Amino acid sequence: MPGYMRTKEFHGQPLQAFDPDGGAGAARQGPAWSLSAPVSGPPEFPEVFERFVQSVDTTQVTTLVLGFTGFDGPDAATSLLAAAERFPRLRALYLGDEEDFPCIWQTDLTPVLERFPLLERLDVRGKQEWELQPFRHAALKTLRCESCGLPSGVLQALAASDLPGLEHLDLWFGVDDDGLEVADVFDLTPLLSGERLPSLRSLGLENSSIQDEIAEAASTAPVVARLRSLSLALGALSDRGAESLLSGQPLTHLQRLDLHHHYLSDGMMERLRAAYPDTDVDLSEAQGEYHGPFDDEAHLWVADGRDF
Repeated sequence: MPGYMRTKEFHGQPLQAFDPDGGAGAARQGPAWSLSAPVSGPPEFPEVFERFVQSVDTTQVTTLVLGFTGFDGPDAATSLLAAAERFPRLRALYLGDEEDFPCIWQTDLTPVLERFPLLERLDVRGKQEWELQPFRHAALKTLRCESCGLPSGVLQALAASDLPGLEHLDLWFGVDDDGLEVADVFDLTPLLSGERLPSLRSLGLENSSIQDEIAEAASTAPVVARLRSLSLALGALSDRGAESLLSGQPLTHLQRLDLHHHYLSDGMMERLRAAYPDTDVDLSEAQGEYHGPFDDEAHLWVADGRDF
């Protein structure tokens, strides 16, 4: 039977869940598929993937979502790369469509971008073993990286990559981890120049425990001046970070400013609404304002920092 299917639609396409057991009447054709290993197993993910490429006309597949591969791996990209020539029309790919970050295993994803030059969208969710090298990709329009602890090296590689067609970029930073060098504002700064992202119109810098520092960096970032949408959502944004947005470069050109899941005071929310009357400002999911004697005692949680 098919594994758990977390995402039902991707890149505008309804997904079919692949049944590795080939149940009676199971569909074997279609452009958009979701594959996951059964939680209780068997078969293991490599066998699920092998059955998929042997039973489905993968030359017609344009959209592929790869989910749960096992509590201890393997990563999904290795199986995909071994059969890369079987997916000549692949346009949208999701690696790591699984709820809990510790159950998602990645690898160096640079070969994925090299082997699939037609990719228009790549979503990656994870943390463990995730690596990336600087790359160039002419077709990529949407890139989403969701993490509870985005590896510093991944962001550094992105900042050094050439993405002339990229229009939408989402980055989840997560929280500090003693066992991993997590990306910070220093790693982000080269990307915010926008020099390698001439087509970027939507930017998300999200799910961060240092959301205030990120907001401060965004408030003076050259790339923000040509955006239509900016998201600093899902993190620990407080009045400090919001103040930097109000005192920095004008943001009135934005069609949307997404700040949902925040720690803003009522007064600050009113100031933001008044400052951007023609902008869709999302201030939903207010977590309440922290009122403590010392700033360093504040425990502000990101929306998804789970590591269990």
